[in-house]
Amino acid sequence: MDTAALVVRDNERELRYELTLDGEVLGFIRYRRHPDSVVLVHTDVDPAYEGQGLGSMLVQGALDDLRERGLRVVPLCPFVREYLRRHPEQS
Repeated sequence: MDTAALVVRDNERELRYELTLDGEVLGFIRYRRHPDSVVLVHTDVDPAYEGQGLGSMLVQGALDDLRERGLRVVPLCPFVREYLRRHPEQS
């Protein structure tokens, strides 16, 4: 898989970050918005693409976007919490 072609986008209508390849959604993170923060609720990657690091790419892309917007992250999702534990520089 060409990881350079992967895109993380905020689908505000669906309240989720999506990891896409050529328009196909490979994974997503559901979230809830608050005035100064975003609660990351649940991460899901299509089983056909598990084990390829896509969940981590998705979390990294979402965190980068939220940081750029100046929003605080509340990691309710266990996968996101574990990612942040393994990458404390991202907290």
